[in-house]
Amino acid sequence: MLSEYNMSNRGSSRSLFGNVDMVALSIYLGIAICGLLCITSASFDPDSANIFSLKHNYIKQLMWITISWTMATVVLLLDRRLFHAFAIPAYCLGILSLVAVLAFGTEINGAKAWFEVGSIRIQPVEFVKIATALMMARVMSDYSFNINRLVDLVKVALIVCIPFLIIVLQNDTGSGLVLGAFLFVLYREGLSKYVYFPILFTIFLFVAAMMFSKVVIFTVLLIIFVLFSAVRVREFKGHIRFLTAVFLVALLLAVLTPLSGYAALMIACGISALGLAVVALKTRTMMLLWPILMFIYAMVFVPTTDFLFSKLEPHQQNRILTFVGLVDDPKNTGYNVNQSKIAIGSGGMWGKGFMDGTQIQYDYVPEKHTDFIFCIVGEEWGFVGCFVVVALYIGLMLRLMRMGERIKEPFGRIYCYSVAAIILIHVMVNMGMTIGLMPVMGIPLPLMSYGGSSFVAFTLLIMIAIRLDASTSESDIYA
Repeated sequence: MLSEYNMSNRGSSRSLFGNVDMVALSIYLGIAICGLLCITSASFDPDSANIFSLKHNYIKQLMWITISWTMATVVLLLDRRLFHAFAIPAYCLGILSLVAVLAFGTEINGAKAWFEVGSIRIQPVEFVKIATALMMARVMSDYSFNINRLVDLVKVALIVCIPFLIIVLQNDTGSGLVLGAFLFVLYREGLSKYVYFPILFTIFLFVAAMMFSKVVIFTVLLIIFVLFSAVRVREFKGHIRFLTAVFLVALLLAVLTPLSGYAALMIACGISALGLAVVALKTRTMMLLWPILMFIYAMVFVPTTDFLFSKLEPHQQNRILTFVGLVDDPKNTGYNVNQSKIAIGSGGMWGKGFMDGTQIQYDYVPEKHTDFIFCIVGEEWGFVGCFVVVALYIGLMLRLMRMGERIKEPFGRIYCYSVAAIILIHVMVNMGMTIGLMPVMGIPLPLMSYGGSSFVAFTLLIMIAIRLDASTSESDIYA
């Protein structure tokens, strides 16, 4: 009995670093130091009379790092049960802060997402990620929760969608998309893989609608679904002939009608979908109902993409069009990415050296200390430096997942995986956009990009995970 008591209270009667995962803590410090060096290189002014003035970004970032480490110390000393108890209040406070900034916040770069107090700016969405992760862990760790039960799945969807919708209203879509990281957590907790396919299909349709005409999209989809149907019923030639005949007859009827080209195509596709349904019922292959439903969904969704695209801001539209290759404007829309790729490519294997990058030092790369900070690594530290930074992030995410697996309770496991997923999305999108693999979204690189809100939030996000892990037994930690 006494041993059980000591085990359950291990976290409350220990030293600051008792049972703390020093590997994760060391990786965190390594990334933070890399970020500070990059910010210093991007903003250092040798002609300044006072290089320690608060007007310099690297001094401001150092101040935020000091504040963050002070708050991290407090987090590591808290009882782990407090995070479970305050998950609901923290989430409600986060939602209220998003509503407040939407009403009273300051608009910067087209997004109304900051509170501005004097020279200090606070972005509530960064802290809402912590609150959402805690709330997800709180709800999903309930003993009666079942991830594949509709009621529980709706609860999880509401937890994510409420802040997402408010963030979109702030015109900060990039930050809102980060909440999609929780899809990885749901998969880890056993959500059926079939739930993810409609999401990926929707993304595919949206991108395809930007690049191809509706006729091309529906024709390709129809061919794919016909082939899928023929293979599933194992009567390839017979059903290919049947469905092809149905489509040709439908197309002929559509052409003969006095309708527009698109309306005629819809008639042909609708009759073809009916043909697929006949094959499904005739062969009793219910799996064929999925392509029928997807085809109908595509017929409804694709025409709405123009409306959805029109609701985006002009600069967001241009970024998407540039990304998919429909607009080639290296001097305007694509300028940032073009200069970033030049900077990273010019670094070579070993880089040009600390504060010796020409693209960086001569201000060819806009937002070099925030969204495009990774290009500093590429130009000044080269391929080797990029490899080290990427390895640090991968190491941190793997360590968080390992921490999640060894925590005995579901609350800690779900939270640790949430943190790893959030970092993954940030790293993938930020690094991807600096080399032209992702559209520019204004998402910071965790612990490296300049910004007090971002650094403090990621510090708290990671330290809560480390604190939850520290409550596990010492033998498990060093296994």
